[in-house]
Amino acid sequence: MPLLQPDRIFLGASETPQYLLLGLANRHGLVTGATGTGKTVTLQVLAEGFSHAGVPVFCADIKGDLSGISRPGTARDWVVKRAEEIGLAPELAYSPCPTVFWDLFGQQGHPIRTTVSEMGPLLLARLMGLNETQEGVLNIAFRMADDNGLLLLDLKDLRAMLAFLIENNTEAMRYGNVARATVGAIQRQLLILENQGGDAFFGEPALAIADLMRTTVDGRGVVNVLAADKLMASPQLYATFLLWLMSELFEALPEVGDPEKPRLVFFFDEAHLLFNDAPKALLAKVEQVVRLIRSKGVGVYFVTQNPLDIPDTVLGQLGNRVQHALRAYTPRDQKAVKVAADTFRPNPAFKTADAITELGVGEALVSMLEPKGIPSMVERTFVRPPSSQVGPISDDERRAIIAMSPVGMTYDRTIDRESAYEVLGRQAAATAPVPQQAPAGQPPAGAPTAEAPQGAGGVDLGGILGGLLGTNVRRGERLTATQRVAREVTRTVTNRVAGQVAADIGRSIGGTTGASVGRAIVRGMLGGILRRG
Repeated sequence: MPLLQPDRIFLGASETPQYLLLGLANRHGLVTGATGTGKTVTLQVLAEGFSHAGVPVFCADIKGDLSGISRPGTARDWVVKRAEEIGLAPELAYSPCPTVFWDLFGQQGHPIRTTVSEMGPLLLARLMGLNETQEGVLNIAFRMADDNGLLLLDLKDLRAMLAFLIENNTEAMRYGNVARATVGAIQRQLLILENQGGDAFFGEPALAIADLMRTTVDGRGVVNVLAADKLMASPQLYATFLLWLMSELFEALPEVGDPEKPRLVFFFDEAHLLFNDAPKALLAKVEQVVRLIRSKGVGVYFVTQNPLDIPDTVLGQLGNRVQHALRAYTPRDQKAVKVAADTFRPNPAFKTADAITELGVGEALVSMLEPKGIPSMVERTFVRPPSSQVGPISDDERRAIIAMSPVGMTYDRTIDRESAYEVLGRQAAATAPVPQQAPAGQPPAGAPTAEAPQGAGGVDLGGILGGLLGTNVRRGERLTATQRVAREVTRTVTNRVAGQVAADIGRSIGGTTGASVGRAIVRGMLGGILRRG
């Protein structure tokens, strides 16, 4: 049986070979099964098949195992045995797939960024867990930014825009009521998002969808692997990011109908995170994207433990099914087995529900769409071994692949162009109160004294802060929104200068101790400066 055919992907075999037809691969799919039953290897086999067929792939690597797709496999005992069982041994060749590594945090791959404006208020509200009232205020902030020509690129832009919203409450009332407490609640959620590393996701250069749809000169599709092991510590960020990516694909790509093969295949691992506690508006958006994105030539494959994790409205859109073993230990497990069995076209040779609980590791029930779009009869199938490495690659191997990546020059640098934060900061500085004239014989307010810390290059940090905030602001007095924006701008500058000072001190002393001493000294300087503001 030929391993590589131009119009299909060989998935595995038992009594008969099982193929996924490329012409129907954009009808989406589902891979389910309990932990340790072989879902990741099935995902790798499918990704390999698409890559060899010239179809780019995007997949999330939850455990790090999928990184092995970038290296050739080896003749391990279980690989050779499985190849012999399904009659593949003479044809199995070990080869890697062209791979690009991505990472929202920029540590194990190229950074993926988007702007706050591109994310939009609906997904951003989901990301921060806002209620309907808070989401409404967020919509007002976006609308006021548009009406005032202010770019919302990163989280500091949004923070400055929220302060502007309070300061211009009369103008904001044209769009709806804005309570200071509501804005404060949104600001707190922004802080939580930043602490989770979400601020690394917002900025420029923003991801261009075309860079996920690359092919090599020999016609193979590039496999884009998102490092998601750290990202899984922030499940809401992970789910919202992948939903944003699907939405961007839906918005950016033109209609192509049913092509001979997909333009891109998107694997959504740990798919239950997308639907957990999702509001109705978000679920409706997911359903719409899944239903319509196939006409853009994109196939979406959900990977999860339990078919009950997927809402019925979405489950009905998934035509290609691979079901690994489920364990019926609890009433919910038993219900999941029944749901999974009922979604397959029955095979008179066995009872589907019984087979689901009897499957071994690397064995699955498979039903793929036939040429007329009808699901095939379910078959017990031994999934073929991958041609690439099973398991993670080393850190050195990953770094070498990242260094040779065709997109590194684009995304490995950060751009911080003028946006709402800078514009509003200038406006706040221009309208800040003029410092009072100091009595004769005394230094002017904000001027450096013997105790006043100087930044690198003689920058008077205390003077800058005092000038922007105004010396007539007494301790305990509430700052205006304008002054808060000015203080935010100044603190950003101060932190950058302080970081350089700490580095210089650390280098002069040397070693880990030097770095610690440098940070301690600068923290003391910085604390004194900011307390005076």
